[in-house]
Amino acid sequence: MGFRLPGVVPAKKLLQRSLSNSKKTSSITVDVPKGHFAVYVGESEKKRFVIPVSYLNEPSFQDLLIQTEEEYGFVHPMGGLTIPCAEDAFVDLISSLNALSN
Repeated sequence: MGFRLPGVVPAKKLLQRSLSNSKKTSSITVDVPKGHFAVYVGESEKKRFVIPVSYLNEPSFQDLLIQTEEEYGFVHPMGGLTIPCAEDAFVDLISSLNALSN
């Protein structure tokens, strides 16, 4: 089950992303720059995105977090914030937030 977010032109190149593999017991630690945080996104395979902390103030991002909390609670098996929505929908949301900040 996932969330549907309004479509915006995808811009994956605007995001810093590193793949994570939940099947591995030891994972590669990737530094997160100051002013950013990591989230794991996906419905089956989780991918790691590093996004600016300023997005936490955006109503559309807050709505996504509220929906995630209501449906899944605060259990985050990856050890970080996990958002179980489609990767494309997340990329569209982040792309729209990037456009607003520029």
